[in-house]
Order: sequence, then structure tokens, then C-alpha cells
Amino acid sequence: MQRETLLLNATDVKQNAPMSEVVPAVEDAFAAFQRGDAQMPAKSYIELPQYNGDFRSMPAYLDAGSWDAAGIKWVNVHPDNHDQFDLPTVLGTMIYSDPETAFPLAILDGRELTMQRTGAAAAVATDHLAVSDASSLGIVGAGVQSYTQLEAISQIRPIETVFVADRNEKRVTKFIETFDTETEFDVHAGSIGDAAGCDILSTVTPVEDPIVPREAVGDDTHINAMGADAPGKHELADEILSDAMIIIDDYEQTTHSGEINVPWQANQLDENDINASVGEVVVDQHSGRKDKTGISVFDSTGLAIQDVAAAHIVYKHARANNNGYDFDLLGFAETH
Repeated sequence: MQRETLLLNATDVKQNAPMSEVVPAVEDAFAAFQRGDAQMPAKSYIELPQYNGDFRSMPAYLDAGSWDAAGIKWVNVHPDNHDQFDLPTVLGTMIYSDPETAFPLAILDGRELTMQRTGAAAAVATDHLAVSDASSLGIVGAGVQSYTQLEAISQIRPIETVFVADRNEKRVTKFIETFDTETEFDVHAGSIGDAAGCDILSTVTPVEDPIVPREAVGDDTHINAMGADAPGKHELADEILSDAMIIIDDYEQTTHSGEINVPWQANQLDENDINASVGEVVVDQHSGRKDKTGISVFDSTGLAIQDVAAAHIVYKHARANNNGYDFDLLGFAETH
């Protein structure tokens, strides 16, 4: 029986998160949740207005059939961190546990884990909702979440052309330079219109005023709306949502803090406008795109089951590769 807890920093997490395995693991998590083989209490918030921030706790357990896993992510959003403390806006810690014994198998950097599972979630949705021959990807927002959008989506579609748009030119330059050696991608700086006209569009910004206009979106574009994670955030023009097939990750979270939250609270959208959850699509309770035409939108708020699924893959590979740092969290060496 495992007696030591594995500490995995951001580098360890990234090195042990092959997208070729994280994407299907996250798809398994969506399926387990839809089948009722997962437990995921609602995300809870601790508001800290005196620090212009908040904490969020995200626990989950899932049984994917051939494996099961449990864990909890403790994450925050502190917008002043960068300017005042030279720290990331979002930090996070994941505790990954053995469901049978509750032993803490690993403590992982939750920030890198979130990037990996967020990209994987977009890839799962894209696989079921984008046109089958999609080869162009637009990304609006060149922050830390943008990289795994390309890394994950290129696992399930033959992406050739990429347009990345961000008002911060340094971020765009860094993104292009990162993928400059990847010969299969032709990456360009572009406008929001360039990005929105692609076969697939991923939006990963924190804006509260929509920045993607309806007229910019291609006739059959699939959109991964990944940026909204709090009430008031809203990246897409309301006309896009009213015209699109809307697929959500979780009803409570998306109506509270997802891309649809603003028009939902304004009674511009209701239950009849939500076509399905991604879990329903994955287990074939909803057809997804199939032969349908038109715009589709995946409203993603990020689920704890995704974190647990990604942590499962990372832990498995870290153990196999002898990565990370083992430590005696429970003091077995002293008491036995």
C-alpha cells in the first residue's frame, strides 16, 4: 500500500499530462457524470472583497469503469495579484486521493492542471460539435489558457491554420514563438474577426462586455466559450447565443457564472435555449452536430470531475516516470 504522498509542481504536472490521454480521460469523466457514476457537489465560493478576490472549492469522485478517482481542488481568483504581488491571478492546489482508503496520493499544482483539463474539455466538445474536416482554429485571448486550446484541439482535428487575437501584442508574439517550431501549425496574429471566422473558435478572456460580434462568426463555426467563470463575464454577443446550438457542461454553473449567465439573468435565454449538456452528447443522448449546419457553442465553466480525471493521468505517469517528490505527509516513518 502506498505510504508516501507525491508532491508534483507545475513542471511535473505538465510533463506527465499527455493530451492524447487527458482528452479521453476527461471525456470518460463527462460520461460518468451523465450516467450517474460521479459525485460532484456544487462549487462553493468564499468571497473576499477586502482583498478583491475569492476562494473556490471543487471536490469530486468519479467511476469511469476501468478506473475510479477522487480529489478536491482549492482555487482562487485574485485580480490584483500580478500588479501588487507579482503572483498569478489564479493559483490552485489539487489533492488527489485513493477512493478506497482516502490516502492522499498526491498534491499537485492546480494551475497547470486546470490548463490541461480546460484544453481537454474544449477538445471533447470540439470532437462532437465541430465540422468533421475542421482545419482552422481561432483563439481570442493569448493568456495562459490559450496554449492548451491548440495543444488539445489539434489532437482531435487536423488543425493547420491558427489565428490568435489579443490586445496585448506581447502575448500574441509569445504564443506564436511558442508554436513556431511546430511545423504542422501555421500560426498568425489576427483580429477577432479573423479568429471568429475559423472552423473552430476558442475564447479565453475575462471580459464582461462581449467582444465577439455575430457578423464575425462563420456559418458553421463551433465556439468553445471558456473565459466566463463568474457572474457578469460575457464574451459572445447575445445574437450568437440566440442563433447557436448551446451545449453546456453543467446547468447550475453555466447559468450562474458561464457564458450564458448574463443573458440568462436578463431573461433573454431560458431552458428551451439549452440544447444539451456535453455529457449527454458524449453518451449519445443528444446527437451533437452530426450532419447539422450552423453555429454551435460549448459553454464551459470547468468541472471538478475534469480535474480529478486529469490528476489521475498525471499521477499515473509521474509514478511511472519517477517524477515529483515523495514525502511522508502522515508521519508513518515516525510512528511505525
